Order: sequence, then C-alpha cells, then structure tokens
Amino acid sequence: MRCGPLLLFVVLLLPYAAQGADPWQPAAGPMMTRWAGKVSPDNALPEYPRPQMVRAKWMNLNGLWQFAHAKRGEQPPLGRPLSRRILVPFPVESALSGVMEPAERVWYRRTFTLPADWQGGRVLLHFGAVDWETTVWINGTSMGTHRGGYDGFTFDVTDALKDDGEQEVVVGVFDPTDAGTQAQGKQLRTPRGIWYTPTTGIWQTVWLEPVPAAHIQKLRLTPDVDHNRLRLVVLGGGTDGRQRVRAVALKDGREVARVSGPVGSELHFDLDQPRLWSPDHPFLYDLRVELQAGGKTLDRVESYFGMRKIEVRPGKTAARMLLNNREVFQIGPLDQGFWPDGLYTAPTDEALRYDIEVTRKLGFNMTRKHVKVEPARWYYWCDRLGLLVWQDMPSARHRQKDKPQFEAELRRMVEGRGNHPSIIMWVVFNEGWGQYDTERLTRWVKQLDPQRLVSNASGWHDRRVGDVLDMHRYPGPAANVPESRRANVLGEFGGLGLPIRGHVWPRKTWSYQGVGSGDQLTLAYMGLLREVYVLRKSQTLQAAVYTQLTDVEREANGLMTYDRAVVKVDPRRVAAANRGKFPKPRPVVEDSQHTPHVWRYTQSRPADDWRQVDFDDSGWDEGPAGFGTAGTPGATVRTTWKSGDLWLRREFELAKDGIPREPMFRVHHDERAEIFINGAPAAVTKGFTTGYVLVPMTAEARKTLHAGRNTMAVHVHQTGGGQYIDVGIIDWSDQPAAK
Repeated sequence: MRCGPLLLFVVLLLPYAAQGADPWQPAAGPMMTRWAGKVSPDNALPEYPRPQMVRAKWMNLNGLWQFAHAKRGEQPPLGRPLSRRILVPFPVESALSGVMEPAERVWYRRTFTLPADWQGGRVLLHFGAVDWETTVWINGTSMGTHRGGYDGFTFDVTDALKDDGEQEVVVGVFDPTDAGTQAQGKQLRTPRGIWYTPTTGIWQTVWLEPVPAAHIQKLRLTPDVDHNRLRLVVLGGGTDGRQRVRAVALKDGREVARVSGPVGSELHFDLDQPRLWSPDHPFLYDLRVELQAGGKTLDRVESYFGMRKIEVRPGKTAARMLLNNREVFQIGPLDQGFWPDGLYTAPTDEALRYDIEVTRKLGFNMTRKHVKVEPARWYYWCDRLGLLVWQDMPSARHRQKDKPQFEAELRRMVEGRGNHPSIIMWVVFNEGWGQYDTERLTRWVKQLDPQRLVSNASGWHDRRVGDVLDMHRYPGPAANVPESRRANVLGEFGGLGLPIRGHVWPRKTWSYQGVGSGDQLTLAYMGLLREVYVLRKSQTLQAAVYTQLTDVEREANGLMTYDRAVVKVDPRRVAAANRGKFPKPRPVVEDSQHTPHVWRYTQSRPADDWRQVDFDDSGWDEGPAGFGTAGTPGATVRTTWKSGDLWLRREFELAKDGIPREPMFRVHHDERAEIFINGAPAAVTKGFTTGYVLVPMTAEARKTLHAGRNTMAVHVHQTGGGQYIDVGIIDWSDQPAAK
C-alpha cells in the first residue's frame, strides 16, 4: 500500500502519541523535498556526525527538545519545562523544525540519561554548529559560551553531571543575522533576491560521547604525495607525556603501514606506491589510531585519508593548476547548500549525498561551496564520491566591524575541515562582501594551510595575492588576461533560469537570463561551456564555476529545482559538455564576428508588420554587421548605431536537407534584443554580453523554417552605456556520445 507524506508522518508519530509526548509535525512550509517524509523525532539525522574521528560509543541528542522564544536579559529556564517543541537539528525558521518562525533569541531544553557503562571517564557534549552565540548549562551549571555559526564546539560536562538519573541540558542562542557584524553568508532577516531565509539556533547534530581521562582530541592529516608519505599529528586531551600514539593505515582492509610516537609529534606513514585520490579515482585509505599507556589501549578512533596534491605551477606566460602533478581542468557548479524544508540543514544524509551524486552525474569534477560551511558528512561524501571542493569563508555584510570574530571563524573553518582531501582551495572573500585586509588574511590562511590553494577574493576586488585570479561574469563566460604566477579562473558565470511549474518558491522568480524549456536550457548550457573551453585555450583558463546547482528560494537559475525533484537539463549532454565534448556546430546563418554580412536596418520606428516575411524593407538603409558604438566591450563595429532603438532584417536561404534540427542563435547584444523568424517570436535576450552567446530558438519559430527563402528580423533596445548587436544561427543537431 502506498501512502502520502501526511499519512507517513502520522504513522511515524504514533509511538510518541502513545507515550504521551507532544506530537510533532513539520510546519506548513512553502516547499518540501521527498526526503521530508523520512524525518521523525526518532530518526533526525541519526548518522555518526564526525566521519574522520569515529568512536564506538556515543549518544545522539537529535530529536524533540523543549523550546521557547527568549528576551534579552532573561534568566535561563533551569529546571523549568518549556511549553513548545522543536525538532533538533533543524533551524527555528525551517519547516522541519516544526516551528518555522523568525527568531533572534531562543531557549532549548531537554533531559537525557547516561548509559551505565559510561562511568569512570569524561563525558563530552558536542555541537556540530549553532548559529550564532550559544550558552550551555548542564544541571544548572554554566558550561560556557561559544560564538560562531559554522564551526563545531565541545564542552566537557563531566563535573556537572549527577551520579545517576535524568540530566538536564539548557541551550540559549542569540542570532542577530544581518543586524550583527558576524559572518552570516546569504542569510537575511527580510529575504529577497540573492539573500535567503535565515538559520537560527542548532542546525547540526548534537551528541554526547564518553572518553577516558587521557584521550585523542584531534587528528591532523597531511598528504605528501611527492614523498609517498602521510604526515600525522595526534593531539591529546588530558595527556601528560606518559601516553603514546599507535596508528595503522589500511588499504582495502589490509595493513600497509604502521607508526608510533609521542602525542603531539609529527609521525610519518611511508606508503609504497600510494594510490592517489582524484575525482576519477577517489581512493581512501582507512586509518586506525590508538592512544596507549603501559601497554594498554586507552582510546581508539577510526578515520580515513586520501593522498592527493594540489598546486599552482608558474609558467612563462600563464600559471597552471595541477592535481597530483597533472593539469586537470576544473568545472563545477556554485552550491549554496540551502534546502526548502531544512534551510541550512539537509533533511537526511541521503539528501546530502544526492546533491553530490547529481553533481558527479552531470559531469562536474568540482563544486564551489558558496559562503557556507557544511556538516562534516557533506565533505565525507565529497571525499567518498570524488568531488573537488572550493570552500568559501561565509561572508560578513559589514566591513571591518568585527575583525577578531571573523578571523577566529576563518581559522576554525580551515582547521576544522582541513583533513578532507576533497577540499583543495579556501576562498577568503566573495565579491567584496565585508572585505578588508585582504593581503594579510590571504597570506595568513596560506600559512595555516600551505598544502591547499587560497583565493584572496572571488570576483570584483582582486588584491593580486593568493593562488588564483578570479573573475565573475554573467551570463558570460569571460576570463582575465592570464598571469604567470596565479591560475586564471572563472569563479561565477551562467545563471540561466528556468522556473518549473509546481516546483518554485511561492514568489516571483528571477535569473540572470531566462530560457523557455529544459531542452533550451541544455542547449544554452552547452553553448556557454563551448565558450568556456575556447577560453581554456585562448586565456589558459584553469577552472569555471557555473551558477548554480539548484534553485534557491526566488532564484530559478539552478540545474535542479529547489526541492531536487526535477533535474532540468539532459544529464548526458551536460556531462559531455562539462568534459569538453561538443557537437560540431554547423553554420546556418553566419554572424559577422569575422566576416561582415549585410542587413537592412532603420533607426525610425517601422510599421507594426515590420517583422513579417512580406514586409517591404526596400526603403531601409543597408550596412554590414555588427551595429553599435565604438568602445563597446568585445564589439567589432562596422555600422554605427547611436539611437535608443534599431530594427534589422535579413533574408537567408535553406536547402531542403539543410533545415536545422536544433537551431540556436549566436548573439552578441547590448542591450535587450527581440528576434523573429518568418514573423514568429524566436528569442528574447536581456541585459548585455561582452562576447557571443548561444540562445535557443523557440519551438514556434523552429516550425516556420523551410526550404527556400526565410527572414530573420531583430529589434534591439538600448538604455545606456555601450550598444551593439550581431546575430547568426547555428545548428547543434549532432549529439555527442556519452563517455
């Protein structure tokens, strides 16, 4: 029997109703994913949250907590039940929390009972991430305060615990979002445009684990490919010099190396012909680390590592980005990491993995995690499935207001996620948002992590430091003039928009450039990627980031819908384009980029039937394309056009066997252009480009193409700045074979 999401929630909640607990259900959010039906109070992200340091014993505190809004200066509700319930770890504003309300100050409260076999050591309380300022009490005793919305933190709660029975934990959170000076990424209290619904409170897993008095606190894993070596540092908690580390590396379950040494010292795994990690071969070694004293094992954790190297190698005219000493062109999407039902928190681990699986299926080998830090399991799946990651530091909106806090969170990001082989670059700033002291911070991050690349600023305000020179261009693509010491990359481009009815946020959507169907989006994407690969040759472009993986709230420029229900493009053709495999375009009507072609034109408004086939344009002027004003970026002006509007007509012949199956316009426009074929609306372009872009032809116009004489008519409108128009038609009917 099949059941809908509502019935499924009721079935999952029956045990809670039977025990007298308050029932939970998700709030009526604008949009839900298919994984929402798998979320319940006893199944809220149950996976162990720290895959690179796993212990056998632990207790997940995700689930229903008591909840209340708080006021400034209010005393914590110690020993006092709260009237409402919230599902942790979903943010207060999310549908899956069951609350879905704006919040600035909130209380959380719950009780727990420790297992009997946890006696005799220490008990640690871990928070994956809480946005933003967090204060914790255990049984009425304050554990301390943490500030930072993206990094994990831990309290040793042992001394505050009772000998037996129920233990109480109370959490107070303050999150001013954009009213504060802290890093907040894309969150905004009043969402609009590229700014989205905020996340307040607990948004990653909360868990307890017992450890011995002397225990393993942290691992530092640094691959050294050139010397066939992994460098390992084990940091201890409660250690005093009497303990030693023993570690074993395993390959396919078989021991391949063993080391031992003092806590805190650098140990070396020398690996014989190590298997290297890459997107095509994401091989991971298993790692077992023990803390020993007097011949006994005190603590043990399971981990993993990948052997890979990333560098920028200077060149005489252009630097190149090398992975494992080999040039690998990197192509990936901008990944915002938002979910319609969980906001910052994916509904399930399966959902978290799905985004990465689709990214790989679409032929991407890289992703740019945009101004957000994900839970450790997201990076685990990137490690496991083979996806390179450019990791942004979440942006602050206010420049130079709270440097110490920003830099503390920047350090925690680098150190907290530094063991993942998938992460190959840290991005300090995005587009000047909160940007300051760029040269100092870029060099500082490089000192913190010399094994990875560092981008000083993605787009806008480059300060000529770091490993890459990054440009943003919409729709693009475009590239900077290459440099000899920094890799030339395109940090954002594209933004092709296609809202899918039934899968859009309930407000007007927008994109940088709209298309009319999934087929048109696929073809337009292929056109952009073809130009990207031209730039790879002409400008030594080393990487490109397409905006974006999914729709996000009002943005409809994703390759998937926001609810992940629809992949809008043809995965096979997009994957081929991402690998640089394209159909060979056949010119149908040549543009004038290289050879001028004559059009009839007028700058005076013509009669209403000007675009029809039988319109008499004999009184119009004639001139070679392109049309525009000198100095317009990327333009080759052969006929001057300085007025606000221009109308053009051109006839072309098609042979019976020459009618294109997949016609696309090749257009260089500044600004809005309307194109008609045989009187039928064929395309509309908005804004401006600085080069030629491919625009799909509408199905209505395609049907009018016929053997013999056809007519193309164009109206272009200019409001300010440069101006230019040139149009041609190509056929992309030759579909490449999937690799």
